[in-house]
Amino acid sequence: MADTSSLLRDARLVVMDVDGTLTDGTVALLGGSATERAQEIQTFDVRDGIALRWLSKAGLQLAWISGRGTSATQARGAELGIHHVLLRIQDKRAELTRLQAQLSITPAQTVAMGDDMPDLGLRARAGFFAAPADAREEIRARADLVTRAVGGRGAFRELAEAILRARGEWPALVESYAR
Repeated sequence: MADTSSLLRDARLVVMDVDGTLTDGTVALLGGSATERAQEIQTFDVRDGIALRWLSKAGLQLAWISGRGTSATQARGAELGIHHVLLRIQDKRAELTRLQAQLSITPAQTVAMGDDMPDLGLRARAGFFAAPADAREEIRARADLVTRAVGGRGAFRELAEAILRARGEWPALVESYAR
């Protein structure tokens, strides 16, 4: 088994759950009636958003695999240029296996992040797995990295920084903002 820094350095695909990982897991509904569907609101952390852009610029494939799915998720994914926004997925392991085959990427080249039981399927297909600080205990116990931040509050940013540091790209990124 490769050490964790080489798994991060050699990653080609970063896949994450959405609710509870990129959001705090809250489901907020507006309006709705017997004939009108309620609108759902999601909140995303801008620190996670910029980190997703950094990884994309660094050449990594990015994917969101969520058991839920809303227009808010689709809109945020499109805004950030996430090419693989896979929603309403019941079997995350099977979906990640399909995506890896489509992209010719191995589990060892895959980094994943999740917070709850359905995300164990991502763990099974990833060489490196991260969990937010508030993930279920069973998820944290199987994680290679447990972030200090909770889901939806910069947890993904910590993982992205770890990837960029392992690839040796972090100092140049910092300097690009210091000029």
